[in-house]
Amino acid sequence: MQGTRLRHGARPRHGTGLRHCAAILALGVVSACGSNDLERSAVGASIGGVGAAVTGGDALEGAVIGGAAGALCDDVNLC
Repeated sequence: MQGTRLRHGARPRHGTGLRHCAAILALGVVSACGSNDLERSAVGASIGGVGAAVTGGDALEGAVIGGAAGALCDDVNLC
């Protein structure tokens, strides 16, 4: 692994980003019960941005997708 310094015999931790992302998404599901589209889109943008950043993706792209999903979730009866 380039750029990772490990002591002799140590193994890199795999799946840490996935666990963090799952925890963030679980918190988002619990808190996504906003009373209007603006609140839901703000929560969705936050979750999308942080989730994308944790998994190595583009945080801005994740925020845009999450915000759109939050704003539209009640229109398709998901929240």
